Amino acid sequence: MESTTQETPKKEKQDPIIPPKEHIYLEGPKSRGYELGFAWKVFRQFLMGFRCLHFVGPCITVFGSARFREGSEYYEQARVFGQRIAALGFTTMTGGGPGIMEAANRGAFESGGRSVGCNIRLPFEQVANKYLHTSVTFEHFFVRKTLLIKYSYAFIIMPGGFGTMDEFFETLTLVQTKTLTTFPLVLFGKTFYRELWEAMQDMAAKGTIAKEDMNLVLLTDDADEAMEHIGRYIRANYKVRPRRRQWWLFEKQ
Repeated sequence: MESTTQETPKKEKQDPIIPPKEHIYLEGPKSRGYELGFAWKVFRQFLMGFRCLHFVGPCITVFGSARFREGSEYYEQARVFGQRIAALGFTTMTGGGPGIMEAANRGAFESGGRSVGCNIRLPFEQVANKYLHTSVTFEHFFVRKTLLIKYSYAFIIMPGGFGTMDEFFETLTLVQTKTLTTFPLVLFGKTFYRELWEAMQDMAAKGTIAKEDMNLVLLTDDADEAMEHIGRYIRANYKVRPRRRQWWLFEKQ
């Protein structure tokens, strides 16, 4: 009788900087040693991000759902935004995954622009899309969000879910509080965001935000209007200044 052998599947190699998530027990505060280790792990992730993204150039970040597929209306619109960002001379930055993120990276990549992704390690293994010149993967969302904001001068928020709303409102809050310079934000999709826009107007009417805060965001369905809004702000507020490319943490060019 012929014997058969089964090949043992190879385990995916884990990133040594980002170990698998551990199980958390409800036992109250951790030890000081544990907290020091956590702080060091977070610092290493920031350091990794700074090294990988130091030379990506000025970016425009596109936020949006990972669930839209090629051929859908918003996927194709995000792809156009990637093309338009490249034509403006900026790097397209996204969360590095599928859906809207892939579409924006793809538009930039295929039109000769630069494409960057800040990915996240998730239980269901979000995989970096194939249209990235530079990619870095983080364990913690707060580290990832910091890097998605740090290198960008404008933000385009496509339709999305909880994660997109988190990114939108954190960025908006940073601009509102002048933690960031008044960078332009575009909320794309009038039909999708109609109720959210009405809720924001209601906040202004009730005084929980200033009426002027509504001016921080452009709600539109028109890519031309969105890019003109961004381009007008950039032309009015920035000049390109060449800088020496200095390495101090062995950054990746």
